[in-house]
Amino acid sequence: MSIFSHSAYDKHEQVAFYQDAKSGLKAIIAVHNTNLGPSLGGCRMWPYADDGEALNDVLRLSRGMTYKSAMAGLKLGGGKSVIIGDPRKEKTPELLRAMGEFINTLGGRYITAEDSGTSVADMSVIGETTEYVSGLFAGSEFGGDPSPSTAYGVFVGLKAAVEHRWGKTDLTGLKVSIQGVGNVGFRLGKLLKDAGAELFVTDIFQDNIDRAVTELGAIAVTADEIFDLDVDLFAPCAMGAILNDDTISRLKVGAVAGAANNQLAEERHAAALREKGILYAPDYVINAGGIIDVYYQQKGDYDAAEVKAHIEEIGSTMKEVFVRADETGETTAHVADRIAEERFGHHSVTGDTENKSGTVAA
Repeated sequence: MSIFSHSAYDKHEQVAFYQDAKSGLKAIIAVHNTNLGPSLGGCRMWPYADDGEALNDVLRLSRGMTYKSAMAGLKLGGGKSVIIGDPRKEKTPELLRAMGEFINTLGGRYITAEDSGTSVADMSVIGETTEYVSGLFAGSEFGGDPSPSTAYGVFVGLKAAVEHRWGKTDLTGLKVSIQGVGNVGFRLGKLLKDAGAELFVTDIFQDNIDRAVTELGAIAVTADEIFDLDVDLFAPCAMGAILNDDTISRLKVGAVAGAANNQLAEERHAAALREKGILYAPDYVINAGGIIDVYYQQKGDYDAAEVKAHIEEIGSTMKEVFVRADETGETTAHVADRIAEERFGHHSVTGDTENKSGTVAA
């Protein structure tokens, strides 16, 4: 199948593939749109079932980064990279250095950062072989780690959703189910706990669940039970495509607001949520805190107060989306898409047709 006919292909400027036999690296970089600036997006390492699953993920994620940066008011385009492999078993310094070499072949059109399966320490290793890496600014509050900012932005957006859905600003007693309590999900849980919320959690890793139970007083549930809980709000903070025909039919919540990217399996699922009376906070709007943090790191004039103020604008942006959706009868996802497209211009510059070092681009 041609990349151009792939269901997740959205006029991407460039899609590059790379394999390094010596280190075992198999990776894909997707550059969706650079109208507003160079594409910036995290490097995800995940044990994908097959190459097709990895390609689908990187295409959807890179598109989301274009929309995310546009909605956050950043002079950045959208890109993403994925490494095919288990980060707990197959990650090596050699593999990460090879990833840096791959990133270099795009000549600065793509800048990487940490994501699921990678860390600030990994970015340091990647940075040994490429200058196009972010999230390493020692002057930032968390040493370049953008996950605390992502969690804070989600918390701000979640509060906006609660206020719009229930007309209250106090989260005391709010029942929240969190799917995925890794770096971002755990920090979101901590913010919610401190605000008086009651937490229910699940994760693919037992140690993450144990930490949430011990440190946050959360109630652990199985991966399947998370969709059937009678709670107020569902916060997806793991992988994408989690809102589908099956899960939406089971949800008993009043709102969905979480950190995961590409939460909707298909565009039509935004309408399915609306029909059930579930308020949906578009993922790329609510989870923009991390990219905002990294943007200021890239600028080189990082000011923690300025970064926090910018992240808190996610709340007002969310409110605008909710109000416009109510006024027009559209889904929140469609409203957010329209606003973002007005900002970045829904067209792409023609990408290179050939790259060096064995990469293939579309």
